[in-house]
Amino acid sequence: MNATPRHRFGALLVAAASTSAIAAPLAAQTLSPADTQVETRMTTAAAPTGADKPAAAQAGVNGTVDAKGGARTTAPVQMTRDNGAPIGENRHSKAAGDLGPVLIEDTTLIEKLARFDRERIPERVVHARGTGAQGVFTATADMAVLTSASLFTAGKQTPVFVRFSTVIHPSGSPEGLRDPRGFATKFYTDQGNWDLVGNNLPIFFIRDAIQFPDMIHSLKPSPVTNKQDPNRLFDFFSATPEATNMLAHVYSNLGTPASYRTMDGNGVHAFKLVNARGEVVFAKFRWISRQGVRNLNGAQAAAAGFNYLTDDLYGEIAKGNFPVWDLMVQTMKPADFAKLDYNPFDDTKEWLGVPFRKIGEMTLNKVPDNFFEYTEQSAFAPSNMVPGIEASPDRMLQGRLFSYADTQRYRLGANALQLPVNRPLAPVANNNQDGALNASQRTSDVNYFPSTTEPKSTDARSRAAPYQVNAMVDAKAISKTSNFAQTGDFYRALKPQDKADLIANLAGDLNVVTSARTKTVMVSYFYQADKDFGTQLATAVHVPMADVSRAVSDYRAANPAKPAR
Repeated sequence: MNATPRHRFGALLVAAASTSAIAAPLAAQTLSPADTQVETRMTTAAAPTGADKPAAAQAGVNGTVDAKGGARTTAPVQMTRDNGAPIGENRHSKAAGDLGPVLIEDTTLIEKLARFDRERIPERVVHARGTGAQGVFTATADMAVLTSASLFTAGKQTPVFVRFSTVIHPSGSPEGLRDPRGFATKFYTDQGNWDLVGNNLPIFFIRDAIQFPDMIHSLKPSPVTNKQDPNRLFDFFSATPEATNMLAHVYSNLGTPASYRTMDGNGVHAFKLVNARGEVVFAKFRWISRQGVRNLNGAQAAAAGFNYLTDDLYGEIAKGNFPVWDLMVQTMKPADFAKLDYNPFDDTKEWLGVPFRKIGEMTLNKVPDNFFEYTEQSAFAPSNMVPGIEASPDRMLQGRLFSYADTQRYRLGANALQLPVNRPLAPVANNNQDGALNASQRTSDVNYFPSTTEPKSTDARSRAAPYQVNAMVDAKAISKTSNFAQTGDFYRALKPQDKADLIANLAGDLNVVTSARTKTVMVSYFYQADKDFGTQLATAVHVPMADVSRAVSDYRAANPAKPAR
C-alpha cells in the first residue's frame, strides 16, 4: 500500500411477503469453487469517473433537486410547527424593532433551533459510513428439509433492506478508504424479521467477542493524537496470529471495492438450521454478486470520488440497472466436524471444500425516500432470527447476539423496532411497553403473562432446538487454531498482479511501524502462511530473513500443538 493516508486500512419495492410458491419444489443448484471463491473471481476495475460528482443518471433518483431540474412539481405546501399549527413567518425572528433583541416567545424560532440541536443521534461505533437500498428476495429452492424458516419456499418473495458500510471509518469519511465492507440484509419475513449481518469478506480478524473492543480501539484513532496509526494496529495484531487470514484479505484489493454492486457478501458465522422435525445442521450463507467482483488498486482508490460507492449504487438503480445477488448456503452436520483441522465455529476460517448451493436471489430496486429514516436509523442485529434459524457456538456470534441489539437500543432507544425501517411486517404481540417514542397504541389492560382474561399463547413449533452440553467450563482458547493455512490458500489463488498489490499494500502500512519486533513478527505470520508471501514482504519492509526464521521458530516453540502448515 502506498503511504498516503487516503487508502490505508483504516422497479418498485415489493411491499409485502408473497405467499405464492411454485408448485413443484426446485432443487438447490450446486456451484463449483471457482464460481464461489472471491479470490478466483476478483478483478481490478477501471478507475471511477466523475470524481465527487454523481453520475448524470443520478438525477433520476426520486426526490432529489437534480431530478426536478429546477421545475416546480407540486403546489406550495403550508409549513407547520410539529404540533401541526401553521407557520406565519419562517425567515425572520420576532424581534423588538430593528435594534432590539429577539423574543423567546417566538415559538417557531425556539422549536426550529431546538430540533436542529437534536438532529444527530449517536454515531455507530463501527459501520458508521453506510448506504442503504430496498429490494426483494426470491427463494429459488425449497429448504424445508433443512429449516422451518418460511422464507425459503421456492418462489416466495420477501421484502429486504440492505445496508452497505465501511467498518472502521466515521460517517463523514471518504468511501475509498481501505476497510472491510459491511453487507447487512434485513428480511421482512412473515415469521418476523431476520437480519443476516455480515461483511464482503468471508472471515474476520478475531474468533472471540471478548477481543472486539480491544481490536476496534487499536484500529480507531489514538486517544492521544486522534489519528489512526499502523503502529497501534500492528502492535495488536502481532499478538493475534489468527488475524493473519483477514489481514491478507483486507490488504488485497478486496479492501477497496470498485462498487457495492460488485462485491460479494458473507454471513461469516456458522448458523444452526432446524427443520420441522427438530433435525439440526449448521450452515454458512454467502451472497454472490451477479455483477462480478471488481476492485480498485490503491492508487485508484486514492483518486476515487468522495462518495463514489453511493453514487454508483444510487445512479445504477436510478437507471433501472438493478443489482442482483445469488444467496448460497453451505451445510455441515456435527458428524463432519472431526474431519476438520480447525474449529468449525472459528470465524477466522472459511469452510473450504464444502460445496455451496444456490437457494435464492436478491434484487435491489429502490433508493430509500429518506436517508436518515432508513439507512441511518436501520437497526441490524444478529439476534433478530426467525424460527428455523438459530445461533451456533461461534464465540464472535455469541457476543454479537448481545452487543448489536444493545448498541441499537442505545442509539435509537428501546422502541427502535417500531421505526418503519425496522418494523416487522409480521404482527407483534408481547408485553414490552413504554420508553421513549413508544407508538405501540396499546389499548389492553393486560400487560402481563399469563392471564385468564386476555390469554396469549406460545407455539411449541417455535421453541429453540434443545442441545446437550457436556464440557468443562473454562475461559481458554479453542484447541484447533490453524492460524495460517487458509491465508496461504488465499495468497496462492491470487493472480500475479493481485499478489503484487497485496504485498505493496501491506508494506505501505508496515513500513510506518517503528518497532522492529512488531514488523518481524507480522512478516513471520505471513511467511508461515506461504514462504513466497513472507519472503517478498520481508524484502518490501526491510526485515532480514534470519530474523523472520527466528520468529517462526519462537512461534512454533510456543505453540507446539498448533504447528503451521
